[in-house]
Amino acid sequence: MVKLLTVKTGRQGLFEFTHQLQQLLDQSGVTEGLCTLLIQHTSASLIIQENADPSAKHDLENWLNRLVPERDSLYTHTLEGDDDMPAHIKSVLTSPSLSIPVLNGQLCIGTWQGIYCWEHRHCSSSRQIAVHIG
Repeated sequence: MVKLLTVKTGRQGLFEFTHQLQQLLDQSGVTEGLCTLLIQHTSASLIIQENADPSAKHDLENWLNRLVPERDSLYTHTLEGDDDMPAHIKSVLTSPSLSIPVLNGQLCIGTWQGIYCWEHRHCSSSRQIAVHIG
């Protein structure tokens, strides 16, 4: 089964969509296999990260913004705004895809893990994620 999942982002940051993904898995009827995800954008990415303590999310967002600052004088790709080139760099440092095993109809992630879309642009967007479950 291949479906497109939309994750709405309201700003730069991490947006968990674990529950939406589990709903797709439930609809698929697959009980054992693999769930593969690909975000169809070059200025956002996918990660698996702690979902219990919001401070972890906050610290990750701040750390990556410090690592990849806006308005760096080395950037030449600037037509789409100060956050565009940093967004591309951030997506390279993280990942556009994930593969998650499926066992007993559940995503095989840890108790405190969530699946996130990491929006690297400041503006609100609807990000498309291709999901293959099989």
